[in-house]
Amino acid sequence: MNLSDVYSLWYIEPVQAQGCRVWDSEGREYLDLYGGHAVISIGHSHPRYVKAVQDQVEKMGFYSNSVRNSLQQELAGKLGEQSGYPDYSLFLCNSGAEANENALKLASFHTGKKRVIAFKEAFHGRTSGAVAVTENPAIQSPFNRGHEVTFVPLNDIEAVEAEIGKGDVAAVIIEGIQGVAGIFVPEPLFLQQLAALCNRNNVILILDEIQSGYGRSGQFFAHQQAGIRPGLITTAKGMGNGFPVAGVLVSPRFEAKKGMLGTTFGGNHLACAAAIAVLDVLKEESLVKNAQDMGDYLQRELSGIAGVKEIRGRGLMLGVEFLPQFAAVRNRLLFESHIFTGGAKNNVMRLLPPLSISKDEIDIFIKALAFLTKSYNASKGVKEY
Repeated sequence: MNLSDVYSLWYIEPVQAQGCRVWDSEGREYLDLYGGHAVISIGHSHPRYVKAVQDQVEKMGFYSNSVRNSLQQELAGKLGEQSGYPDYSLFLCNSGAEANENALKLASFHTGKKRVIAFKEAFHGRTSGAVAVTENPAIQSPFNRGHEVTFVPLNDIEAVEAEIGKGDVAAVIIEGIQGVAGIFVPEPLFLQQLAALCNRNNVILILDEIQSGYGRSGQFFAHQQAGIRPGLITTAKGMGNGFPVAGVLVSPRFEAKKGMLGTTFGGNHLACAAAIAVLDVLKEESLVKNAQDMGDYLQRELSGIAGVKEIRGRGLMLGVEFLPQFAAVRNRLLFESHIFTGGAKNNVMRLLPPLSISKDEIDIFIKALAFLTKSYNASKGVKEY
């Protein structure tokens, strides 16, 4: 049996990693400014994290959610404290898409309605409900398109108000920062108006913080810059630093009913041990503040690079849009300078490094990028790899 050929792969196989460094099967060293799609939060193979997972697997790797698991409560308590949501409850699951599925389900249960408002260019996952609220026809099957979803422009409060005014909207789902679209940030005033509009109309505001959460924006959750409190918050990626774990933070106004939600693997012992270690390291090493400080430094340094059209984002979730003739610079960074970065639409490079990244490591990236963007004749473009 062969693997299903669904991914476009670089011909590189990482086999070892530490901090912000990755080594491939040929022994080459890379600087990681992508963190495996924003998953690596505290750095690769952090010793505190490795020990926590090793210790737990020696005790017990898994048992079902039909029995008590004190690690789940420890995780919920620490997450509530560090995120600023101690009065919310936590439903644990396995992935960002699953978290969004359950958030949408909760919103519909709570309101008795089924239509959802989402935003153009949004990405919320690839499972049934999550892909239905993702504006990408290429990944929506006819089955997915059966959901009642309306897409409106980001930061357009009038468009949202017009749809909510029809009276049949259960939820509005929005990313703390749009990632796959190319790093677009909801304006704080828009988020404040959106939250007020939802509260007035019994519509549940769902904040998808799967990519933008866990300190990546320089605050624990990106939406907190606007000072709002959504009904539901979804989180994953950096939550487990590579171990699959996700969650839904649920406002106290939701009634918990036995059997409404469930999952086999969600909140298992290994996942909780990994997630607790992440929170401990985030706090002890002040990595949320480091994300803000290093993000500010990275933006300042990027502003002097030739070919950069625009820099968007916050903290260590940045989108660098290049002029079209610089479109291949990301390939050159990987194959010539051995630096991992991410891509998005419209010549955008996504930078999502571990939150532990240092100024010296940023300087390595900036020096390589500056050299590559100056080393060719822009009128002829650059060689594609």
